[in-house]
Amino acid sequence: MTALITAVAFVVDWLLGDPQSWPHPVRMIGSLIVRLEKTLRHKLGQSVNPSNRKVFWLGAILTATTLLVTGFSVGLVLTLAAKMSPILWYLICLYLIYSVFCLKDLLDHVHRVESALEHGDLAEARLALSWIVGRDTANLNEEAIRRAEIETLAENFSDGLVAPFFYLALGGPILAWLYKATNTLDSMVGYKNRAYLFFGRFSAKLDDVLNYLPARLAALILVGAAYLSKMDYKSAYERWRQEGSFHSSPNSGQTEATMAGALMVKLGGPNYYGGQLVDKPFIGANGSPATLTALKSAERLVITGAFLTLLITMILELIIFYWFGRTPWGWGL
Repeated sequence: MTALITAVAFVVDWLLGDPQSWPHPVRMIGSLIVRLEKTLRHKLGQSVNPSNRKVFWLGAILTATTLLVTGFSVGLVLTLAAKMSPILWYLICLYLIYSVFCLKDLLDHVHRVESALEHGDLAEARLALSWIVGRDTANLNEEAIRRAEIETLAENFSDGLVAPFFYLALGGPILAWLYKATNTLDSMVGYKNRAYLFFGRFSAKLDDVLNYLPARLAALILVGAAYLSKMDYKSAYERWRQEGSFHSSPNSGQTEATMAGALMVKLGGPNYYGGQLVDKPFIGANGSPATLTALKSAERLVITGAFLTLLITMILELIIFYWFGRTPWGWGL
């Protein structure tokens, strides 16, 4: 049943995505983070010249509180659902797992950017792109926009798909949502600017730790997806091994390098973040510029990799069940 729920949840996300009118756990977690940050910032404001150490530990409290509330809430909902009806428990699990994926939503955002470019509206394309990337987009040309799209497809394949699948197989909905809460924290406070350098450091480092194995697994899956898609899987593997560590993040470069090799395109390079130039090395420096054709190939690679990840996860869930005689999903039953 857990393998079946995983497959159905994936299909539901593929069909429905993330309707903005529906309640979504990520938005609830985001609201919690905003409230907690406001409270903790107020505490900082009462201190005279708070030390970086104090700022760091208040950020750690933000992380710990968010994770405790998330884990407790998911566990409580599953426990109450199980007491009411096993069918309700399965339906709640289905919703929680569907909500943890973001494949269709990611592809829809990319399509919005491309729709604007197709109509010659560069300003609208830059605006739409700003919703899915952290870099400044106001001055990007068409090639730089497509390069950013390919990079965000590669990065989100890892932390928005493979990592949730990975933690879902190991610990069910609770562990999957603890990971998702960490990832949400990193996206909201894990910046290296003046405001968040110390306050968001704990969240950022925890996210790096939790993504370490999934990022490398994601790169390997993309190599397999490149083989199945008849792309240059050998170059994908070579770029991964040679340039996966070029990125300042220990994880983001893994899938970006693999993607660059599979598509034979140039990714990375200097970008502005919050008005400040960050000089990053190019990945696949000898590759071709990012084009619409390359972007379409990147989408096909991610979709193939997504279905391959689903298959691997279902097999892993079945192995865990038959090996241990139980599933890590069964909270509340």
